[in-house]
Amino acid sequence: MSMKTFLLLLVIYSLASFFPCETLSSVSVQLNDDVLGLIVFKSDIHDPSSYLSSWNEDDDSPCSWKFVKCNPATGRVSELSLDGLGVSGRIGRGLEKLQQLKVLSLSSNNFSGEISPEKLALPASLERLNLSHNNLSGQIPISLVNMSNVRLIDLSENSLSGSVPDNLFDNCFALHYLSFAGNLLEGTIPNTLSKCLFLNSLNISNNHFSGNPDFASGIWLFKRLRTLDLSNNEFSGSLPQGISAIHNLKEVFIQENHFSGPLPADIGLCPHLNRLDLSDNLFTGALPESLQRLNSLTHFGLRNNNLVGDFPQWIGKMSSLEYLDFSSNGFTGILPSSMGDLHSLNYLSLSNNKLTGNIPLSLADCTKLSVIRLRGNSFNGSIPEGLFELGLEEIDISGNQFTGSIPKGSGRLFESLKILDLSRNNIRGNIPAEMGLFSSLSYLNFSWNSLQSRMPPELGFFQNLTVLDLRSSALSGPIPGDICDSGSLGILQLDGNSLSGPIPVEIGNCSSLYLLSLSHNSLTGPIPKSISKLDKLKMLKMEFNELSGEIPQELGRLENLLDVNISYNRLIGRLPVGSIFQSLDQSALQGNLGICSPLLKGPCKMNVPKPLVLDPNAYSSQIDGNKQHNESSSIFKKSHHHMFLSVSAIVAIAAASLIAIGVIVISLLNVSARKRLSFVEDALESMCSSSSRSGSPACTGKLIMFDSESSTDCISSPASLLNKASEIGEGVFGTVYKVSLGAQERMVAIKKLVSSNIILYAEDFDREVRVLGKARHRNLVSLKGYYWTPQMQLLVMEYVPNGSLQSKLHERLPSRPPLSWANRFKILLGTAKGLAHLHHSFQPPIIHYNIKPTNILVDENYNAKISDFGLSRLLKKLDKHVVSNRFQGVLGYVAPELACQSLKVNEKCDIYGFGILILELVTGRRPVEYGEDNVVILSDHARVLLEEGNALDCVDPSMEEYPEDEVLPVLKLALVCTSQIPSSRPSMDEVVQILHVIKTPVQQRMEVF
Repeated sequence: MSMKTFLLLLVIYSLASFFPCETLSSVSVQLNDDVLGLIVFKSDIHDPSSYLSSWNEDDDSPCSWKFVKCNPATGRVSELSLDGLGVSGRIGRGLEKLQQLKVLSLSSNNFSGEISPEKLALPASLERLNLSHNNLSGQIPISLVNMSNVRLIDLSENSLSGSVPDNLFDNCFALHYLSFAGNLLEGTIPNTLSKCLFLNSLNISNNHFSGNPDFASGIWLFKRLRTLDLSNNEFSGSLPQGISAIHNLKEVFIQENHFSGPLPADIGLCPHLNRLDLSDNLFTGALPESLQRLNSLTHFGLRNNNLVGDFPQWIGKMSSLEYLDFSSNGFTGILPSSMGDLHSLNYLSLSNNKLTGNIPLSLADCTKLSVIRLRGNSFNGSIPEGLFELGLEEIDISGNQFTGSIPKGSGRLFESLKILDLSRNNIRGNIPAEMGLFSSLSYLNFSWNSLQSRMPPELGFFQNLTVLDLRSSALSGPIPGDICDSGSLGILQLDGNSLSGPIPVEIGNCSSLYLLSLSHNSLTGPIPKSISKLDKLKMLKMEFNELSGEIPQELGRLENLLDVNISYNRLIGRLPVGSIFQSLDQSALQGNLGICSPLLKGPCKMNVPKPLVLDPNAYSSQIDGNKQHNESSSIFKKSHHHMFLSVSAIVAIAAASLIAIGVIVISLLNVSARKRLSFVEDALESMCSSSSRSGSPACTGKLIMFDSESSTDCISSPASLLNKASEIGEGVFGTVYKVSLGAQERMVAIKKLVSSNIILYAEDFDREVRVLGKARHRNLVSLKGYYWTPQMQLLVMEYVPNGSLQSKLHERLPSRPPLSWANRFKILLGTAKGLAHLHHSFQPPIIHYNIKPTNILVDENYNAKISDFGLSRLLKKLDKHVVSNRFQGVLGYVAPELACQSLKVNEKCDIYGFGILILELVTGRRPVEYGEDNVVILSDHARVLLEEGNALDCVDPSMEEYPEDEVLPVLKLALVCTSQIPSSRPSMDEVVQILHVIKTPVQQRMEVF
């Protein structure tokens, strides 16, 4: 805006309050009101692509400007449409100058701010208002527009909140179209909505509206209504009779609410009804017979209700159906042959009911079928071959009682089929060779059948297959070497069969594989080194086979491995160095011939070259073969033979003697150690017994309180103290109790530490605990004291009454509200400050090593308090493999370098765990989630979405309102903290600084004159 225009605009707006409009008419002539209004409007927005470059304040009229239309008769602006231009900013007051504006459409942009009258004034002439798909916030004002003139209001897909004003629709006589969909609105529908008698489209879906929508006095009286969408709200109650009174009704969507009771008996008397979706409610009873009259219905959804009764035999009369979903109800009976009359049917889902009988052969007459889902019923008989001649994209008939063989399929199916699930049936016979012709197949599941066949080599022909599940299918023979020729396979599950022979070396061609499961077969030979090429592999299961030899050391390169099981084979030798192998527990290794691991008892066998051994009878055959040898030769032979045996015997005896001496020495040392330990225990018991006999308190230990003079008081029975307490948690280091302590009955938390392998000497324990006691910070759970005996160790800590982050995030009751973004950020920042204090205020730093939601406590004001910090100091006497096993229970939180190397705990390990914690708070998901067919690694999932530009797709859906300008940089910080390279992770001081910057963005405001 030029200085001339700005000053003139300032004068006009300033004089308006002092002079009547007649006085200003001469000024208005000099500068067109519409030009002024649009230039002011433009000054408040950001136009990165310069779409509005033609808007020039020096023009006499805006009618030639792009995206502006004028009334030819008056020359005044009548329409402003900036849909989808990607402009941002706020909608300012300049638009009120457009006194003849009838259409304002600003949809699919990035406008933000509130739409209150103080910040947005719209002309009374407006008839169509479309502000959809923006970032507008705040409440809907009563005086948004002149309701007596407006015909269309679309405020969908914004962040509007609060309730809809009761008086908003007092004068909505002209309103035809209303959409508030995709906002954060709540409360009930205003009764004044019933005054909108000409309303023909109402969409308030995807909000938080609740209560009963009062159909009797409102919605059901809209005689002109054609589209009604109340989906994905919190409405409850029953649907009354009378829906048939809306003769023009074409679409009804009320899915994902809490409606209950039977369906209205007259619901089928709406002759023009085209789409009806009542899914995800609590409807009961049988289907009304009137539904069969809906011969214009194309979309019929009843998914996930409590409807019962026989499957309707009249379904064939609904001849226009394209989409039919009756899944997850209680329908019984058989499918009628009239199903074949649904010639337009494209989608059929009847899963998870109680249907029986055969699939009618007539279903193959539904030539437009694309998806058929019948899983989780009791269908029986054979699979109709006619179904496999259609152009289907998905076939899911799993979890039934089908018998017979797998149909071969046809040319149409070969090109179209993407998902085929025949699992959990009684299907027998060979896998057809024609299966290799399914060029588009991505998911194939034949598991839990009785195929009793060999694996066909044609399985390697699939170019797009990502999931192959053949578990427990009675397969035999070798694994085809070309099974991974396509390179797209991500999940390969062959467990529970009778597969034999070696694992093919070509398995290394499965470059996309992240789950390989071959357990419970009869596979032999070594584990191929080529598996080390599978750098995306996360799960490797080979237990219960006959694999032999040493585990290839190259497998230690697989840095993404999270779970490995090689138990019950014939493997020997060292475990690979790196990856997760050094952290495997006993259950993943046991049952082998000689794996070298401190977790396993028994021999440790290695494939080493055998020593050269001379055959003592080597000379005898030569001498016996020559009968001309004299007696002296025979004597010489015997003498030489005896000499050889003597040398061998001497070597063997010497070696055995050394071993025996070593065993004896070690045994004597162990006996001596046990005697000394027994002597110490007896002495302690004697001291306490004599003290007790003399009338003094039993000396079982001292309660040391860091802030009290009574620290040296003896506790006569700590066990009885804990018996009176309430257990409030259990973790890696022990069990936590809530205890009332002392004369003042102050509440504390007492952690009873795991008793095995804790520091055995009181002075060492005291020294380490006092270091932890000095770590005082508002974001740390303060350590107040301790109790020690050789048999029991207790830590006395601050009691935090509001529970852990785990309970708030992952164990929240449905009745409790989810954590808001403000509270999540507060918890993150507090946790970061607490860790920074531990890392940077002590030398050497105090390392937590076990950052996860159960160790982040939250007070009543959502201030984070870190517990269990530094307790690994008390475990430093433990063997490394014990420490490793203790912490591998927190899969997903442990830094990758700890699984790949010998234990090396440092600050970077905590920063990795903190990064995972960020991802949990933002997404509401756990670090590792196991699905039926896949494993989701949260950090990988978030990183992929961020790289694709879809990072907000992983935000916790329960957190319905959040600022993107905070969430996105926090997500990026999480991925930096979880870098695979420790040196690439920031320090905790830097993390705190970054979080402060994220929380304090630069705010720029412009006042409008």
